Parts: sequence; C-alpha cells; structure tokens
Amino acid sequence: MLRVLGLPSLLVVLVIGAYLYAKDAKTNGPTSPTVTLAIAQANTAVAATNFQGADTAMQAFFAQSSTYAGATLPPGSGVVLVRADAASYCLQATAADGTAQHETGPGGQPQPGAC
Repeated sequence: MLRVLGLPSLLVVLVIGAYLYAKDAKTNGPTSPTVTLAIAQANTAVAATNFQGADTAMQAFFAQSSTYAGATLPPGSGVVLVRADAASYCLQATAADGTAQHETGPGGQPQPGAC
C-alpha cells in the first residue's frame, strides 16, 4: 500500500515546490520591481560618476582654451561628447540596459534621454 502512495506523494510535493518557487520569483527574481528599481538606480549612479570625470576633463579644456569647442574626452570614460560650443556642451552615456542619459554643462545634472 505504501508503494502505491509513494509516487503520487512525490508528485504533490514537486508541484507544491514549483508553485512556491514561482510565487517567490515574482517578488525576488531578476524581473521583480525591487530588482528592476535597484538596477536602474545603479545605472544612474554609474552614469553620474562617469559624468563627473568627463566634467573635470571639459573644465580643464575650458581653462586652457576659453571654449568648449574642439574638446575631446579621454578614451574609456564611458561618456561621449555629443556637442560643444564656446559656452556649453552636452555629454551622453549609455547604460548597460541600453538607456541613454545626458548632461548639459557646465554645471548640469544627469537627465534621462539623449542630448
């Protein structure tokens, strides 16, 4: 009699385990709102750090030439100089998830979207 109940009991336990795993994955898995928000905040923090280094390079160029036109950024900075004129510039960075952020300088703050 015990052998007959063994396989159905095992199947019931597996079904319950799969249900509990699926329910937990919705709140703690890689696509959960909490994890998605944490990834977005991390991408914003990385972009802000990259923009700080690029801002420093732009200010150094401006101190030497009194214009932002013709400025270049060091390779590997993670930031692209999209436009620069005598008094302003626009920097752009693309996060790992493909979203773009930009900063209009001098003195700007990172904003979502392209320049």
